[in-house]
Amino acid sequence: PNLSAARSSVEWIIEDAIRASEVIRRIRALAKKGEIEMAPLDINEVVKDVIALVTRELVSHRVTLRTELTAGLPRILGDRIQLQQVIINLVMNGIEAMDAVTERTRELLVQSSKDDVGHVHLAVTDCGVGIAENDADRVLDPFFTTKSTGLGMGLSICRSIVEAHGGRLSMVHKNGPGATFQFALPLHKEAVS
Repeated sequence: PNLSAARSSVEWIIEDAIRASEVIRRIRALAKKGEIEMAPLDINEVVKDVIALVTRELVSHRVTLRTELTAGLPRILGDRIQLQQVIINLVMNGIEAMDAVTERTRELLVQSSKDDVGHVHLAVTDCGVGIAENDADRVLDPFFTTKSTGLGMGLSICRSIVEAHGGRLSMVHKNGPGATFQFALPLHKEAVS
């Protein structure tokens, strides 16, 4: 037996189990309206954590990930695990939206930026099937889904998390195939000085 490979696999399993239990603990806290654990965060570091978590999904769905992360962004105040959950959900939705795409490259773009009114933005853009015009206004509503196996809770939970952070989640109308979901979060007070 290859003990080194087995050891690596067990380490991955342990890390994933710890991460899963932390996610469940935070979601339970959110459901109970518990305290979210706010700390100054670099959104680009949160994105890098997420990329490490979703790399296997990207590979198995043959999706290319491109990032345009603005360097030196001011910090936001947030709960790292909950913001990871939001980004994971947006990335997984984008991956799933491209499952039927065969005639073009399946590319997911993650961008971070800052605006002039004190917000950091994070956008996830896919080149999938897109959102029908008549569904666009309802896509963030609880129990609304365009997936045959969806519960319609993912984006609704994401919106609740982003709003609990003083931010806003929205869908951006774009030309061409696919969809863009983005959220804006206020800067950490010390970053505003």
